[in-house]
Amino acid sequence: MIIGVTILVFVLTALNPVDQASAVLGESAGEEQLAEYRHEHGLDQPIVVQYFMYLGNLIQGDLGTFGGNNASVAEKIGQALPVTLQLTFCGLIIGLLFAIILGVISALYRDKWQDQTIRIISIAAIATPSFWLAVLLILVFSANTHILPASGQLPNFFDDPGRWCARMVLPSIALAFPLMGQMTRVIRTSMVEELDKDYVRTALGAGIPLKTVVAKNVLRNALITPVTVLGLRVGYLIGGAVVIEVIFNLPGMGTSILTGIQSNFTMLIQGIVLVVAITFIIINIIVDMLYILIDPRIRSV
Repeated sequence: MIIGVTILVFVLTALNPVDQASAVLGESAGEEQLAEYRHEHGLDQPIVVQYFMYLGNLIQGDLGTFGGNNASVAEKIGQALPVTLQLTFCGLIIGLLFAIILGVISALYRDKWQDQTIRIISIAAIATPSFWLAVLLILVFSANTHILPASGQLPNFFDDPGRWCARMVLPSIALAFPLMGQMTRVIRTSMVEELDKDYVRTALGAGIPLKTVVAKNVLRNALITPVTVLGLRVGYLIGGAVVIEVIFNLPGMGTSILTGIQSNFTMLIQGIVLVVAITFIIINIIVDMLYILIDPRIRSV
């Protein structure tokens, strides 16, 4: 999958009609300088040769350079990726926490007013675009009331946890809200199916309290399907985080790739897209491994 991603990213960026040498060196560069840059970076070679040169550099950990000062793409990503992962993790935790609470309540009070109310909330959350909610949150909590900051420097969590949390609250909520709606529906459906099984009726008939059955058996057995869906949604979370970062001016992958697109820094765009794709693949592998922790029966399969 990673090799396939490298081919796709390289081919798509190679189709860019903008001359990479001109974009890096500027319009004032002469033909000799442009030719020297193309030869130095292999841009005068056939596209197949360029790809294998690119792949060889990747194996050595070299993602290339960008800009007139030949800044390192790897260093830029090393600064931006932690910000994106922090935002994605916060959005994931907030969205998943509320989804589990609402999904369980909705399943336990099936077809009652609690279930109907949560259904309306979850459908509204699914239909809400993250970027629109982000702008709304800025208007309500930052621009008009100044309760929470919508821009400014993101401090290190260990240096100033209070300021870090204040800076991350709004973008995390904007990212988490649609995820909460989607996961609430999945958890509710999975819980309802599990509550209708014979072992639940047997346990309740034996006098075991419903809360104990739900906490120890039903919820754990019902998490297989939500975890599968969550693994797929993480990719959308990372993609959404890239957009949210631009709105809230966070120095993450979104801001970096926007810089690359505006300035036609092909190597920077390639590096960011590739790292995001590999991160998504690794997260899905971790999710697959979580199945064993949730349901030990899978170990024998």
